Amino acid sequence: MRSLRQWLDRGWRTLRTPSVHYSLGFLTMGGFLAGIIFWGGFNTALEATNTETFCTSCHEMRDNVFEELKSTIHYSNRSGVRATCPDCHVPHRWTAKIARKMQASKEVWGKVFGTIDTREEFLDKRLELAQHEWARLKANDSLECRNCHNFDYMDFTRQSSRAASAHERWLGSGERTCIDCHKGIAHKLPDMQGVPQG
Repeated sequence: MRSLRQWLDRGWRTLRTPSVHYSLGFLTMGGFLAGIIFWGGFNTALEATNTETFCTSCHEMRDNVFEELKSTIHYSNRSGVRATCPDCHVPHRWTAKIARKMQASKEVWGKVFGTIDTREEFLDKRLELAQHEWARLKANDSLECRNCHNFDYMDFTRQSSRAASAHERWLGSGERTCIDCHKGIAHKLPDMQGVPQG
């Protein structure tokens, strides 16, 4: 019992002992508060970049893919539920979101150096950009699709027989994922000539 008390006394003295000008306790509390302020600022900035307003703030997105999205069921439908850019392109889990943001930093590089300044440049790179996104969705089992569309709750009786059969066969077995069959669901497909299907 006595050694525990001595250990606690030593610990308390260490926290109160000054390190040149400030005690260790003061520096610890200061670091803790600075961490909270940094985290709050970082998280606020991160969430500000997860908005449709941010995504469409550059003309490359606004004039190309966002215009296409406006004509799809993901933008306007009878239920009033609308998918925004981050719903489909940014994972919800924090670690996956940070990884995606790091990947997206290449897009900022492209913006700064004008890789896609015109509609023609966008159309020239469209297949490459789409393939990157399809590969990302394939690798994470179409996670962003599944955030809204849950296979476990699908009512096959309200689907066409072809859709019900495909969902049951491919999604149920895990052989395929949403993006395998639903490319072009929210944006126009690029020129697919010469691209292997399936």
